[in-house]
Parts: sequence; structure tokens; C-alpha cells
Amino acid sequence: MRLSANTPIGDVVLCDAVLAPRMKQCFSVTIPSALEKCRETGRIDAFKLDWKPGMPRQPHFFWDSDLAKVVEGMAYAMLEAPNPELEKKLTEVVDLIVSAQGPDGYLNTYFTVVEPENRWKSLYVYHELYCAGHLMEAAVAHYQATGKRNFLDCMCRYADYIGTVFGRGENLRRGCPGHEEIELALCRLADASGNPKYAQLAKYFIDERGTEPNVFVEEAKRNHKDLAWPLINHQADRPVRMLTEAAGHAVRALYLYSGMAEVAMRFEDAELLAACRRVYDNLTERRMFITGGVGSNPHGEEITKDYHLPNDYNYAESCASIALAFFSDRMFQATGDGRYLDTLENALFNGILAGIDLKGDRYFYANLLESHPAVLLTGPMQLERQEWFGCSCCPTSFARFLPQIGHYVWEESAEAVSLCIPSPSVWKGRFEVSGDYPAGGSVKITALSSCERTLKLRIPNWCGKFSLRRNGEACVAVPEKGIVSVPGPIAAGEVLELELDMPIRLLYADLHVTNDAGKVVVARGPVLYALESVDNNAPLSRLILDPRKPLEIVKMPEAIASDLPAIRATGYQEEVRADGVLYSEKAPAALPTELLFVPYALWGNRGVSEMTLFVRTLPRI
Repeated sequence: MRLSANTPIGDVVLCDAVLAPRMKQCFSVTIPSALEKCRETGRIDAFKLDWKPGMPRQPHFFWDSDLAKVVEGMAYAMLEAPNPELEKKLTEVVDLIVSAQGPDGYLNTYFTVVEPENRWKSLYVYHELYCAGHLMEAAVAHYQATGKRNFLDCMCRYADYIGTVFGRGENLRRGCPGHEEIELALCRLADASGNPKYAQLAKYFIDERGTEPNVFVEEAKRNHKDLAWPLINHQADRPVRMLTEAAGHAVRALYLYSGMAEVAMRFEDAELLAACRRVYDNLTERRMFITGGVGSNPHGEEITKDYHLPNDYNYAESCASIALAFFSDRMFQATGDGRYLDTLENALFNGILAGIDLKGDRYFYANLLESHPAVLLTGPMQLERQEWFGCSCCPTSFARFLPQIGHYVWEESAEAVSLCIPSPSVWKGRFEVSGDYPAGGSVKITALSSCERTLKLRIPNWCGKFSLRRNGEACVAVPEKGIVSVPGPIAAGEVLELELDMPIRLLYADLHVTNDAGKVVVARGPVLYALESVDNNAPLSRLILDPRKPLEIVKMPEAIASDLPAIRATGYQEEVRADGVLYSEKAPAALPTELLFVPYALWGNRGVSEMTLFVRTLPRI
């Protein structure tokens, strides 16, 4: 069922002006700063297992996952750019983690030193299996980067132990993670170790979820407690094959859906893949922000109802957009349908990159689409990016995600090589992509060596017109599911020129999204544009875009270090009435003005400011 797979990390060299700098900043700033924060906060020392009651920096039940994600990022950084100093630090941390494993294979700092009597007793609330999953992901990355098996073998022992605890057989107990992720990790562990039983365990956790009697309800009865959140928040209100909509805690949901897609491919489970399609369609057609953000309600960090997509009091956690990329990528691998790559690209260039600043060490946990500091009530983390959070899943997620970007740009199978995002890059020394994407739509692909396979090129859903030339001659190219195929063999030296029409576009939300009625988003290519108060004189709520007037590409403000262009538009600025009356029959005066838009992903890099993505507009009548 799997039609393609990620190109291994390190096989793609990014040469573009957007993604490559972010990756380099991750290596030089994001990973070192996150590692230091883990050290400062006690997340590293927790693996010494010497904490005692009354001592400071008590381990938390999800701390293990934070360090694991940083370790994963360190390993991927090694694959991209070998670094002896980084390798030394990686070895020290890995050795410490491995030393914390118990004789039976168990490895969790919190339940070893804080609540040893409560191991596996509160899966619904705590994060034992989630932490185990991230440790497994880190171990696989470490093995790939160094060839050393100590961490990988450690995690195999842990997975073996988990397999003796959970299941439907004799002397096993039913259970599944309160916070999903281990499903993906076990599949990766199966590949790295060559042992398929770990994928079988992942399948068990998928199959068990939401079945009756419900394991979380039974657990609450045993603990004499009520469930704090409804089962739907944990995607446990029904078996996963019955899912028809995306719901509940956004990050947990998207990790689950990613795991479902992975298991569906491995076991050729058409029913499970159909469930993935249903939740994907519901999410992207009714419950996803235009940025690729997911999660409408900060309370419960949840996906709520169709069309409930508030701009100034939303969730859209950075981790959720990253998990959406995981899900979209696997759906493309399973189906070959380019629409999943459209979602991945949208999330990458907008919802994900907005969560981290250009310096690489400040983060948004939640990503608003509209920010008005004078009236905002949702807390200081919404006004400007922070260097760390008590729950620091987002900074550590960037540490592991940014080094992986290259293998979303190119994917491959035995029959084909797919250029999923046409950013300047080099794939395995065989194809070189040049141009200035996403700033421009001219893409040149040069074969550096011969290729017998078909080359597949995605035509983005935002591109209404394109052309393709092979060695200077026009090709008849008809996209199928958003993909154009160039048959092999492709000889060394051959050149393909893909021209993607990239006009400035105005995007309107479905009228069921009441928050966006009468408003518009400015877009060009995959990049969405927002207004910031630092560039526009009036409070942004007083600005109105005139869609009848042309919009033009202009140079980015010097204070933003980016090769992407800005966009200038014509509109109006409403004036405050002089009488100061709260409600009046007198309409405010509107004066002509210019509006300057910058990429949404780059907002907030010049200090605290107002921002809005959806802008008031005159109706096109």
C-alpha cells in the first residue's frame, strides 16, 4: 500500500533562502539552546535517578520526552553536518539515558523516583507511553547517525518489556497511551531493529483505542477518580475505524492519525486508511486554520466543531502543525495524491515556521491569526515568542523537526522520485533544483547523473497555470491528483524547467466561518501574508483593503532578514470619531492609505506588535 517513502535524512541538501537558513539556525542555535534549557531545568539530571522528596527540580511526568526530542534533533544534525563537539555531547546524554534503564527494561524518570508505586496505573492522565515513544524515536535517530546500537538496544529492551505488559493475551493487560506517539515510534523501531513485532505492538495500540469496555473508563474506576476530560478529547470514544471527524486534543489527535496511516500502510489495512481519509477531509475542509494551524480552543487544546475557527483566541499549537505535516506526509505516501502535499507545504511555510523566530531560540506555543496587545486576554506568550515554557513540547519539537525538512522536499519509491516541494536543493547528487521558490515560481531541475525512474513533480493547488519544458521543448503535462510525471530514463545533463504561475491572490473563508466574514487573506504561492502594526500606522482593525486596486510586490522591510518579498496594497483607514461616544449613528470617516503585508510566518520578529492575517475588505460587487 505504501507508494513512496521519505528520502533518508542527509540525502537532501537544501540550498534555498527560506528552509535552509532555518535548518542552519536549528543546528547552531535551536538545538544548543534547547539542550542547555534541559540542563538548567533538571531534565538531563533527572536521568541520574538521584532525586529525593524535598529536593528541588522534581522530575515531571513528561520531562523525558523533552530531552528525547532534543537528542533526536542532535542526531539528525549529525547526519546533516557531522560535528565532533556535538557528537561528544550526544554521547554523554545518550549514555546517561541508557544508564537509567531498570533491570526489567523500564525507563521513565518520573515513575522511577517520584511515584514508583504508580507505574502504568494512570495511562489516561500521565505520559509513560508517550515518553517511551519519543525515547524510541531518539534511539533510532542516534543509531542512524552514529551506527552505535547502545541506545537502540536499550529501547528494544524497553519495547520488549512493554510488550509483556500490554495486549489481549494471557497475563497481559489492555491499555493504550493517553497521549499518542508511541504508535509511530514502534514502527520506526521495527525498521531500525529489523524486528516486525514492534510494528505489531503499534497496531495493537491502534486497534485497542476506543473499544469496549473502555480501558480509560476502567482505569478511572480502579483509581476511584472521574475522567477529567471527555473520552473524545483523547480520541477514545469509539474504535478508530469508526472515526468520521477530527476531534479532541489537537496534538494527540494528529499523532494518532499519523500512526493510523503508518499502520494502515504496513498492514495494508484499507478500512483503517479509509478512516484516515475521513478525518483528514473533515479536518482540512472544516476544522483547520488557513495557516495549517489545528486546534480552536485553548481550553483542552482541542479541535472543536465545524467552522469554529476564531482568530484572536485560538490554540493552533506549533506541535499540532508539525504533527499535521507528519500525517499529510504519510497520506501522500499511502495514496500518491498531491493534495496531501499541499497541506504539508501550507503548514510548513505558514503555521510551523511562525512558531519560531528568525534567530532560532524564541517560540510561540499557540499561534494566533490576530493579535491586539492592548486588548488581548490570553497571556503574554501570545504577544511575543518565549525562550522556554514550563510545558516545553514546542521548543523541543522544533529541535527535532527542522533537521528533517529535507526529506519532505524529496520522496522516493522503487519506481519514482518525487519532488514534493520545489525548493532549491540537491537530491543524492542526482538532481539539482535551482530557482528562488517560494519567492518565485521558476523552477529548474538538472539531472546530475542518469536516472531510470520516473520523476514526479507536484503542481500546487494554488497554481492555476503552469508550463513544463524538457531540454527546451514544451511537454504535454496533465496533472493526475496534482502530480505530473516525467518518464525515465532521464539522462545526465537533462534540464526540466517548471514555471508555476504565482500571482498575488485574495482568499476568502467559507461564510460558515463567522469570524472571517467580510475579510480576506493576501497570499502569493504557498506564502500567506499578514499586516503588522510596525508597518502600518493605524490600529489594524481600522484598515480596509480595496480589492479593486492592484496589489504589488515590494522589497521586505530591512528589519526582517528574509529574501521573501512584501506586498503593498491600497485601502482605507477609518478615523476615530472626535466625540468619543461608544455607540453612535455617525459612521467613522475613511481616508485612503497604503497597506504593507509581510509573510505571516515572519510576524513578531521586530518586537511586540499588532498583527492580523484576515483583513477587512470592501465587497466585490
